Amino acid sequence: MLVIGNKNYSSWSLRPWLAARHAGIEFDEIRIPLYTPDAAAQIQQYSPSGKVPVWREGEFAVWDSLAICEYLAERSPALWPADATARAVARSVSAEMHSGFTALRTSMTMNARARGRRVAVTPEIAAEIDRIAAIWIDCRHRFGAGGPWLFGAFSIADAMFGPVVLRFVPYGVSRPGVVDDYVATWMADPHLQAWIAAAEQESEVLEQFECGR
Repeated sequence: MLVIGNKNYSSWSLRPWLAARHAGIEFDEIRIPLYTPDAAAQIQQYSPSGKVPVWREGEFAVWDSLAICEYLAERSPALWPADATARAVARSVSAEMHSGFTALRTSMTMNARARGRRVAVTPEIAAEIDRIAAIWIDCRHRFGAGGPWLFGAFSIADAMFGPVVLRFVPYGVSRPGVVDDYVATWMADPHLQAWIAAAEQESEVLEQFECGR
């Protein structure tokens, strides 16, 4: 099973969810709304870290988004590119997303159901958007000939950057060419659309993540 938070806001939950869906790995889903009085106690039942997401198989647990994705790749090796060079780059950009882009994540929170939001784009946010654009352009140009994803076929790198699309779209981040094309690929993805549809049915509103309205 995969234990996740609110679909509207939990970008870290979305990453392994997308990886599993694209890999065709079946799983049960447990959604725990975050920042409720009993959320911490509920999550603690499943997660050694006290955080979501967490992948459970009986008593066995894997926590942290990237660790879960790596575990899923043990079942479905196609989640990483077959070529060693491409695979190394895919791992590098996935790790960079996992550990970086703090200004963007803080000021442009993921909001799956929002549209038409605007926030002040500081130099720090602008630099991070530029870096994300550079990653996407480089990966698509060097490795993307075999399909519409960063490395042609869908990979964990795409799962790691999927939630960025649910930042770019609500806040109107647009770059003609590769960036907008990659966003369009994601917005046409049936798995991401299923996530968005579920987010739109959620009733929780977390004001600290309702940026730019």
